[in-house]
Amino acid sequence: MSPSGHASPAALPARPPPRRLPSMGRVLLAKPRGYCAGVDRAVVTVEKALELYGSPVYVRKQIVHNLHVVRTLEAKGAIFVDETDEVPPGATVVFSAHGVAPTVHEEASARQLRTIDATCPLVSKVHSEARRFAREDYDILLIGHEGHEEVVGTTGQAPDRIHLVDGPEDAAKVKVRDPEHVAFLSQTTLSVDETQTTVKALRERFPHLQGPPSDDICYATQNRQVAVKEISSAVDLVIVVGSPNSSNSVRLVEVALDAGAPAAYLVDDSTEVDASWLDGVETVGVTSGASVPEELVTGVMAWLAERGFNDVEEVTSADEHLLFALPPELRRDIRARERETAAS
Repeated sequence: MSPSGHASPAALPARPPPRRLPSMGRVLLAKPRGYCAGVDRAVVTVEKALELYGSPVYVRKQIVHNLHVVRTLEAKGAIFVDETDEVPPGATVVFSAHGVAPTVHEEASARQLRTIDATCPLVSKVHSEARRFAREDYDILLIGHEGHEEVVGTTGQAPDRIHLVDGPEDAAKVKVRDPEHVAFLSQTTLSVDETQTTVKALRERFPHLQGPPSDDICYATQNRQVAVKEISSAVDLVIVVGSPNSSNSVRLVEVALDAGAPAAYLVDDSTEVDASWLDGVETVGVTSGASVPEELVTGVMAWLAERGFNDVEEVTSADEHLLFALPPELRRDIRARERETAAS
């Protein structure tokens, strides 16, 4: 009892500190992003081959440069190999979207393999240009990254005529037979700006340098670079979803930094995003390489939303509607199966 004779009030529990709500962060989501027509065609090619011929279907190299795509197709019955000599004689093998040299087709034929060529039509265009320039006896300067599967496949179209030029610094080193009879081609997934710089350096050395009738860098690579440029100067951080061996994804990181992003990182999926990257960040830019399924971008967006970055604006720089038909050999077998089914 209190001295006044009234009961003392019960002790009130200490009030918890007010819950700190996450600050509202912005996300600028680049469009276009993700799958291009060539990647979509290649992935569907493997899926259709599995449906048509059954498992296993072998795939030479990664069908596209994305770890999640490869694992998903493996779960469906695809077996990925480095070379055709790992494929049992008579089996089915799919060639990746990056293209192969003619010698690979010859090796597959010798092993009596059923081959399905999922080379991106835009890469096939570069192959055709290489063969044409070789027939016309040009030295061909191929702008690209040494060891990349696309570069290996293109070089194989005319190995005695092609010289690799890996960036502007290589332009001063390359040696040709006749400086007035030189042409250039490029890997399809390069940085547009760096390629233009390399071509300029080559033209200074070889004023009569010939080029392809249309740009070799694919529409999707260019569109994704334009899209990331549009958001990079307005964000504090850019997250590019893509695998480390994806040339076009790596280029997006470089383009973002060159376009003014204070920081840019490449992640395979949301598990690789580091929360410390968000320190002091108000606006995040998000995009993905041309071989990335949209579900991986969705996962990164969900991760950001859980941390208060849920004000999303999609920034569109181009609309893409291009589709490529499946490889002719696969379409032929699909039609034959459909006829058999209809007749039964």
